[in-house]
Amino acid sequence: MADFSDMARAIIESNRYMVLGTADEDGVPWVTPVWFAHADHRRFIWVSAPERRHSRNVGARPEVSIVIFDSRVAVGSARAVYMSARAEELSGAALERDVAFFDAVSQAQGLTRRWALEDMLAPAPYRLYRATVSQHWVLDPGSSPDDRAEVTL
Repeated sequence: MADFSDMARAIIESNRYMVLGTADEDGVPWVTPVWFAHADHRRFIWVSAPERRHSRNVGARPEVSIVIFDSRVAVGSARAVYMSARAEELSGAALERDVAFFDAVSQAQGLTRRWALEDMLAPAPYRLYRATVSQHWVLDPGSSPDDRAEVTL
């Protein structure tokens, strides 16, 4: 089997949005795109309002799925990274560390909005979330469209 790790890293690094798949307490699925910052291709961090459906779902069921892909490519040339992860709303030292990281990545990407700890604590309207990936897969370009190859990042 070919090593697709470099392809997976390139897909993650060249995209700014990920599709986050969550489920509520009854298992009803929900997907939503979120802007993300990543660390080492394994920690994905995003900001969201706690009352949003995906945020409530993370509280009910922390197991999530993620896919990152470029939707502008021609049919048949798609490249995607699929991930299984465990998500959580951050607090304490993890929140302090990752809000600073999220702000730095935001600034590097040209966003004018600054993010600080006080932006993520009640009564502020946002919280910081992190998904820690346990498995990565990519589409295997040499096989049928449904075949995925697991990669280690």
